Amino acid sequence: MSEPALVPRLRPFASTVFAEMTALAVRTKSVNLGQGFPDTDGPRGMLDAAKQAIDDGINQYPPGQGRPELLDAVAQHRIRYGTHYDPASEILVTTGATEGITAAVLGLIDAGDEVIVLEPYYDSYAAAIALAGASKRVVSLTQREGRFAVDVDALRAAVTPRTKAIIVNSPHNPTGTVFTREELAGIAQVCVDNDLLAITDEVYEHLIFGDAEHIPLTTLPGMAERTVSVSSAGKSFNCTGWKIGWVCGRAELVAATRAAKQFLTFVSGAPFQVAVAHALRTELDWVGRLRDSLSEKHDRLAAGLTKAGFDVLSSAGTYFVCADVRPLGYSDATELAWRLPERVGVAAVPVSAFAESGGYEHLLRFAFCKSNEVLDEAISRLHQLAP
Repeated sequence: MSEPALVPRLRPFASTVFAEMTALAVRTKSVNLGQGFPDTDGPRGMLDAAKQAIDDGINQYPPGQGRPELLDAVAQHRIRYGTHYDPASEILVTTGATEGITAAVLGLIDAGDEVIVLEPYYDSYAAAIALAGASKRVVSLTQREGRFAVDVDALRAAVTPRTKAIIVNSPHNPTGTVFTREELAGIAQVCVDNDLLAITDEVYEHLIFGDAEHIPLTTLPGMAERTVSVSSAGKSFNCTGWKIGWVCGRAELVAATRAAKQFLTFVSGAPFQVAVAHALRTELDWVGRLRDSLSEKHDRLAAGLTKAGFDVLSSAGTYFVCADVRPLGYSDATELAWRLPERVGVAAVPVSAFAESGGYEHLLRFAFCKSNEVLDEAISRLHQLAP
C-alpha cells in the first residue's frame, strides 16, 4: 500500500523555510542568525532546580492541568499586570506557547469560522487554523514612523459575520515591534464591538527595550472575559528546549483549551515545571539582566548591519531585528537569504516567510540572542556584501 497523501489543508505546512534554512546553515557551517534561540543557558538556580526535581523522583506524569507549584507561580506572576487567575481553573500548563496557541484554536474555533492574524505572523498560527478547519483573514501591519504598527481601520474592515477570533502577538515576531496602548485599545474595541475572542502570544513579554511597555490585551476594558493569554518560559529564561508554557483565561476558555491539549501532548515535562516555578518566583532579576544584555546586543547588531550597508528597522523587543536589503543592490531578500550561507557564511530568514501578501520582499530577519563574538563574526562576514 502506498503512503497516504498529506491532507490538502496541511500541504502548505509540509516544509518550512526555517527548517530548510537551519539545515543549510549546518551544512555550510554558517553563523546562524536565522533561528531565535540563545546560545547561553538560563539562571543557575533554575537549572539546579530541574536537576533536583529529577533526583527527587518527579519524573512521571504531572497533573493534566499542571504541577500545582507552577500554576501558583504563574498566577502570582500575572498579578504584576493587575490580572488575577484561579490556579485551579484559569491556568493551564502547556508544552510551550506553540501548543498553547494551537490548543486554544482547536478548542475554541469551529470548522468554517474565520480567525484574523496580523501579518507578518508566526507560521504556527496558520497551521493551527488549518488544523481546526477554519479560515484565516490576514491584516497587514503598516510601516509608520520607522516601526510596524497596527492599522485598526483595516482590522475592523476585515471582520465578517464568520469571524470568531483574532491572534495578537506583542512583542511581535518577526518585526520586533511592541504594540502601543493606543493600538491595543483599538484591537480591544474591535473585539468587543464584534464579540470576538482574542488569543494572545506574549512569549517575549519580558524582552522589551527602551521606553516600550508590555500591556497584556486582557487588561483592557471588555477583554478579560474573551482573552486567552499565552506565554512561556523559553524566551524569558533561555530554556527554549524545555517547552514549558501556560495559558491563562476565564475558566470556560481554559477548559476548552485543555480539552484539545490533553490529546496533543497530554501533559508537559514534570521536572521542568518545578524548575520554571522556581524561576518565576526567584529569577526575575536575572531576566532583567538578560533584557539589558539583549538590548545591548540589539544595538550591536543593528549598528553592524548599518555599517554593512543594510537599512535597519526599529525593534523595541524580542530577539529580532529586520533589515532592508535594497541599499545593497538587492530587491529580493528571499533570494539573498538562500545565497548568504554559501556566499558569506551567515544565515538569516526572509520576512516574506511570515507573510502571504506583498510588501515584505525586501526584508531579512536577524536574531541577536547570540554571544557578542558570534554577532561580531556575522557582521564581519556580512561586510563582504557591500557593493
